[in-house]
Amino acid sequence: MTFFEREIYALVMFATTCGLLLLGFPVAFTLAGAALVFGLVGTAIGAFDVAFLSAMPQRIFGTMTNDVLIAVPLFVFMGVMLERSKVAEDLLESMGRLFGSLRGGLGLAVCLVGALLAASTGIVGATVVTMGLLSLPTMLRRGYDPALTCGSICAAGTLGQIIPPSIVLVLLGDQISNAYADAQRALGNWSPDPVSVGDMFAGALVPGLLLVFLYMAYIAVVAWLRPSHAPAIEDDTPTAGRLETLARIGHALMPPLVLIVAVLGSILVGVATPTEAAALGAIGALLLAGLRAPGGSSRPIKAAGLGVLLMLAMVELFDLRVMRTTIGLADGLAIAAATVGLAGVVWGLAVALIRIGRTGTLMEVARATVQISSMVFVIVIGAGLFSLVFRGLGGEEIVHQFLTGLPGGVVGAMLVVMLVMFVLGFFLDFIEIIFVVVPIVGPVLLKMGLDPVWLGVMMAMNLQTSFLTPPFGFALFYLRGVAPAEITTMHIYRGVVPFILIQVLALALLSLVPELATWLPHVVFG
Repeated sequence: MTFFEREIYALVMFATTCGLLLLGFPVAFTLAGAALVFGLVGTAIGAFDVAFLSAMPQRIFGTMTNDVLIAVPLFVFMGVMLERSKVAEDLLESMGRLFGSLRGGLGLAVCLVGALLAASTGIVGATVVTMGLLSLPTMLRRGYDPALTCGSICAAGTLGQIIPPSIVLVLLGDQISNAYADAQRALGNWSPDPVSVGDMFAGALVPGLLLVFLYMAYIAVVAWLRPSHAPAIEDDTPTAGRLETLARIGHALMPPLVLIVAVLGSILVGVATPTEAAALGAIGALLLAGLRAPGGSSRPIKAAGLGVLLMLAMVELFDLRVMRTTIGLADGLAIAAATVGLAGVVWGLAVALIRIGRTGTLMEVARATVQISSMVFVIVIGAGLFSLVFRGLGGEEIVHQFLTGLPGGVVGAMLVVMLVMFVLGFFLDFIEIIFVVVPIVGPVLLKMGLDPVWLGVMMAMNLQTSFLTPPFGFALFYLRGVAPAEITTMHIYRGVVPFILIQVLALALLSLVPELATWLPHVVFG
């Protein structure tokens, strides 16, 4: 079979797989099944060497032993546990009271709560559904425009895809790291500097906050130009009542803020890897759920929280290393303090687990975590088989020739890839795009000299639009499922259009100013 015929065969395989995904077949089995069928048929017609499949067991073993991917079930557990512990409800009620007296204040509160939930739970479906149930009726009752209300809730709910810690960034960071290593080896560099998930977290933080600012700016402008679309709420609360409201806001904000700072801060200051920070987040989520569960004193939970902070402080201040041959006085004091902190953590976790177990929440969270994590890892294995067969058919060379032959060089190639991912986001889930598209185009773009962190953040922000773009944006379906009868599908579609344009604007700013993504990783990690 000629190379041209192999090209056609590889493209038919890719198109067939996308078509099957659009028909709604399960992602993992579609990727693996299409790869096996085309691989076997390709072997029969001389287009594919079956020896490529001998690398599949090693790929599966590599997935099983990948330390980075351990963070996925831990972050999933953290997000589901926080969602079950009603953190979002307290935040929405408190923020609504704080900003309700401003024009567009409820919309601004939704954006801020979306950002906080993104940095703590990161689960789009749970965030959109929760805010849809709690904020949507209130905003409509206060006279907010239905389209603006739906758009702000959907957009704020998707922030969990770009604001770290995010499962998207974990999966994308793993794929970008592999693609960067392949690209550097192809260029003759056999010892490249690794690209970590921590780099991706640091790179996405500023663009994520920029997106929050742009959302809030849009809502503020709409409230100023069209006051009837986002009216203020009359506040006749007496002074004593306002002080009580502020105290409640502090009570609702402090626990998730402490957890966010502990998880992200431990990564950014180098105390913990993303996987270790994910474990810290899972422990923190358990403690928060235990604090809110009925069952008695909050003293054990608070002791556990202080114990976690104490252990982190000791590691950072004294730089404990197990392999030291001698231990000084400072190290001994740090070990003693960390031991006390560990005792507090064990006590608090035991109490939290008992309380959560009594309510049945622990079993629900564990079941949801297993389901979501299993889905992700089965897709990882199926995508690995797909990319292996596609590479064996010469697909990687086809993509390389196509992208390098585009007018405009690397700019033209990057623009085409971004457009393709944007269009695929109308029909496919972000996980499918990450594991099908990124391994194919990533090495080619990185060989052309692009910064891996900047490329990863650009892709992450682009993938975020897949939750908002009609007709298959998942955030739209989530909100449609909980919206009252007076909200039509067209209200939701019209409402998200301005926020999609804002995301495109943010992508343009990020492309023009790459330092938005590369500055913080260089400052933090050198």
